[in-house]
Amino acid sequence: MAKIPVSMVVNGEKIGPLEVEEYTSLLDFLQEYLNLTGTKLGCGIGVCRACTILVEREDGSREPVRSCINNVGRFNGTSVTTVEGQAERNSDGEIVALSPIQQAFLRNFSFQCGWCTSGFVNAATALIDRLRREPVSANAIEGVIDEALGEHICRCTGYVRYFRAVREVIESTPGLLKEAE
Repeated sequence: MAKIPVSMVVNGEKIGPLEVEEYTSLLDFLQEYLNLTGTKLGCGIGVCRACTILVEREDGSREPVRSCINNVGRFNGTSVTTVEGQAERNSDGEIVALSPIQQAFLRNFSFQCGWCTSGFVNAATALIDRLRREPVSANAIEGVIDEALGEHICRCTGYVRYFRAVREVIESTPGLLKEAE
């Protein structure tokens, strides 16, 4: 099988160039080449969204992308964030603080088995990033959360706790909601 050189930034660290088989999925690249196993393979066809990671766009915003259905070559030269890149770390690489979304998921007991959690964390983080640029009115929160997370599949919790946690973060973070008119 043909190999291609791949270079990217993953969780703030420059990677590559590495020679990778041409049809390697981004998920396989993260797990097999970089030993980043937090991103999970659920369905393998992009439906469940457990494999969601974040890709930085040119404008600095982060887009949720399903890593199981996209070849790693598509991400050559990009900046990618996985669930391992969400928490704040010190200079020794030790976790010193979880992200607001991670903290809210823990506070709300949002997950049981945790298989889908990394996808929810990344999608919710992308939503929070979007709301920093484009705040919504308080009466639109439910629809915005449903749009961002509604296609993620969780077979354990019934989604209520994930959605509640994201709502909590939105309501408690200044600047994500429009001022009442």
